[in-house]
Amino acid sequence: MTAQPRENLSGLDLRAEIDRLRKDRNAVILAHYYQKPEIQDIADFVGDSLELSRIAAETDADVIAFCGVKFMAETAKILSPDKIVILPDMDAGCSLEDSCPPDKFAAFRAEHPDHIALTYINCSAAVKALSDIIVTSSSAEKILSQIPTDQKIIFGPDKHLGGYLVRKLGRDMLLWPGVCIVHEAFSETELLKLKAQYPDAPVAAHPECPAHILDHADMVGSTSAILKFAKETPSEVVIVATEPHIIHQMEKAVPEKTFIGAPGADGNCNCNICPYMALNTMEKLYVALRDLEPRIELDEELRLKAKKSLDRMLEMASSTVGQGDLGRPDLAHQD
Repeated sequence: MTAQPRENLSGLDLRAEIDRLRKDRNAVILAHYYQKPEIQDIADFVGDSLELSRIAAETDADVIAFCGVKFMAETAKILSPDKIVILPDMDAGCSLEDSCPPDKFAAFRAEHPDHIALTYINCSAAVKALSDIIVTSSSAEKILSQIPTDQKIIFGPDKHLGGYLVRKLGRDMLLWPGVCIVHEAFSETELLKLKAQYPDAPVAAHPECPAHILDHADMVGSTSAILKFAKETPSEVVIVATEPHIIHQMEKAVPEKTFIGAPGADGNCNCNICPYMALNTMEKLYVALRDLEPRIELDEELRLKAKKSLDRMLEMASSTVGQGDLGRPDLAHQD
């Protein structure tokens, strides 16, 4: 079910009402970096998806309002089963999650019984339950370094992150063919035009980008790593190749710098706004806190199976959560 305002909320002071409900419900509001600025500004915590879920689990909140997408809210529920977890719009999905249906992933695994499944966190709880180890963009390299080189690996659902790791580490993996529609939309031609216009501006890119974009990046990393780079680089202009709403945090942290979203085929970054993240609004957040709906509910057996793969990641690479610069992609991409 999707939370929708039941009445006209136009005269309501949404910020004040959300603050009131936050206290009344003993709720913590989480916002991913890709949320609209007004939602980021009202959140208790803004960050990467797993980082946010871990923070929320450590609070004494009774309710987690996760302003992100469904797999993120599911991860919060996996780690905080006794808390009520609400998502402002249950239709806020993810193209990577959609690309990897659990039944097809299970069948794929069955066809390759000698492979373990290293699965990117951008997937459903059901796919996490079918996986051996969950990885994030910041933990994947550290985890791969701990797996024997003769162990065969399935990596899904993001073929671009998997391909980047294959090229960087020289580690062969069987890649599931999923992509993020946001990062897929960047244009190499338009990026090169922008680099020519700002020759001294480094490019910071998320590893969900295709190889032809990563080849032009000066750093590749998770959203938290990109934000850290933006703060610390001496460059006055930075080109950002990820969902452009993260620029809000950059401008708040270092307002004296200029941040430019990497362009799509039409020469601007509007096509790279995540349509799923955009479904969450202040109105829907208010209604979700008011009604404590829509809720994330998980079967306990499924939750425990999914948690096992998450726990394995945290055992192997807990220090990477919320961190993680994957480094400069110096290797030429392979088709």
